[in-house]
Amino acid sequence: MQSLDRAFTLLEIMADAGGEISLSQLAESSGLPLPTIHRIIRTLVGNGYVRQLPSRRYALGPRLIGLGESASRMLGTWARPHLAQLVEELGETANLAMLDGDKVIYVAQVPSPHAMRMFTEVGRRVLPHSAGVGKALLAQMPEAEALATVRRTGMPAATDRTITNTEDFAAELDRVRLQGYAMDDGEQEVGVRCLAVPVRGGPAMMAMSISGPESRVSWDFVERAAPIVRRIASSLAADLNHRG
Repeated sequence: MQSLDRAFTLLEIMADAGGEISLSQLAESSGLPLPTIHRIIRTLVGNGYVRQLPSRRYALGPRLIGLGESASRMLGTWARPHLAQLVEELGETANLAMLDGDKVIYVAQVPSPHAMRMFTEVGRRVLPHSAGVGKALLAQMPEAEALATVRRTGMPAATDRTITNTEDFAAELDRVRLQGYAMDDGEQEVGVRCLAVPVRGGPAMMAMSISGPESRVSWDFVERAAPIVRRIASSLAADLNHRG
């Protein structure tokens, strides 16, 4: 059991390091002896969960992809009742999203009952700087890491409201941290407004959102909806931790 616990610790350290790391860095971060790390890593490499690079550094292996896809499907299943509650209370489309590299991936959705509603396909990936969920996710990261992410994407303008420079985006992330929620005010799609909150305290970094046309998602609606979305996000985090 100790070896299993140590193996998971090493995989999590690798993931936190961006998916690639050296043995000496693993030793420094884990506090484990190098012979112990080498023995565990050799087992993980043999089973495809870790691979050795030509540089002799180690990276997360391809076998984890299948596990991640299965876990993502289960996450969607567990999240759907919470998203449905959000739709029932607010009447607009609810989404759950995570970071996938430098992009945001939508992992679950419950649509609004309105004929005119927002629809984002589960599995769709978008750039984080123009999406409410993207801002809510990046606001959970250290500022330098968040800004490095959007610099890599190039911050293209999806509409004339999209934030396209890092100085303004850094100020936007400060607002998200201060008020506890993020807004996409027609920045990804003209006429669409989205309110997103971090799912704090959960087993992974996630964001939950509610979105709809500006005609219904007014600023009065946003003020009323923000505490409701935060409450249901907290409920989801507690549920996921309980399942874990």
